[in-house]
Amino acid sequence: MTDTQTLDLDAVGAYLKSNLDGFEGPIEAEKFAGGQSNPTFLLKTPSRNYVLRRKPPGKLLKSAHAVDREYRVQKALAGSDVPVSKMHLLCEDDAVIGSSFYIMDQVKGRNFNEPTLDDLSKADRGAVIADMNRVLAALHDVDIDSVGLANYGPPGHYVERQIGRWSKQYRASETEAIPAMDRLMDALAEQMPADDGQRTLVHGDYRIDNMIFSATDTNCIAVLDWELSTIGHPYADLASVIMQWQLPAGREGRGLMGVDRAALGLPSDEAFIAQYCERRGLDGIDNFGYYVGFCFFRMAAIIQGVLKRALDGNASNPERAMKVGAFVPIFAENGLKALERG
Repeated sequence: MTDTQTLDLDAVGAYLKSNLDGFEGPIEAEKFAGGQSNPTFLLKTPSRNYVLRRKPPGKLLKSAHAVDREYRVQKALAGSDVPVSKMHLLCEDDAVIGSSFYIMDQVKGRNFNEPTLDDLSKADRGAVIADMNRVLAALHDVDIDSVGLANYGPPGHYVERQIGRWSKQYRASETEAIPAMDRLMDALAEQMPADDGQRTLVHGDYRIDNMIFSATDTNCIAVLDWELSTIGHPYADLASVIMQWQLPAGREGRGLMGVDRAALGLPSDEAFIAQYCERRGLDGIDNFGYYVGFCFFRMAAIIQGVLKRALDGNASNPERAMKVGAFVPIFAENGLKALERG
């Protein structure tokens, strides 16, 4: 079994000593429990802490786990209205620890695993979600030319391209037949809207647990996990938020299904979408259900890959991966329902 749980600290320390200004060992490493894709470690040194994020070792799906792209986009966003950690270095020499990795600052703050924000007051819940909305609009308003990301994604119809990519990824990691997933892929292809020309930076997995908020207020201070980022259609990111909220509440689904949002101070789907449209000067969004269905499809394909890595023995968190894998049929069914709602 390939080890994704530990690091060769001697190799990491020697590399950082030679390549990172101001670095002084020794190092202690602690693996973050969250995340299913790229193993991530907190590096503790006597003077300061860093975060190391690596590509998993072993055989991987083509184009997956692109830590070089994560590094590039976050470095480009430094100083923008989209908060990110400070990037220090990228190592693409697999000989150092067995796979590529990058080093960034540790961002100290609060991370919320579930959108119910149980530990916050009613007012603070609404404020956190409002700042989540602000950052999302800011992300889609980034001038990709001025920050050097104009070539960060290929031209053409983003949704069509993504459906093609993730259909191939899904088939490559398929472990059993899931009829709902087959129907969803067919329906997405048949109902695909025409390309409207919108082309922005997109995160690809924008949700509350991929953000760090200030420990003292409700401001977002870093957006994490940029593996799926590219140049694409902004509505896919917005739909990603709504997709998560339509899942069951609790530790497994981490959604808002059945939750009395008004009582908790949380916005409805419609209110969140309207706030986003106001921030970006949009009159509204036609056929938004299609983008939600697309997001359910893509997430189903992603977690199918997580399940396959667990079965192959190179998942970042094997126990969690097996639990997550059980959601593939549920995501596919929800995607079909989103398409029906339109």
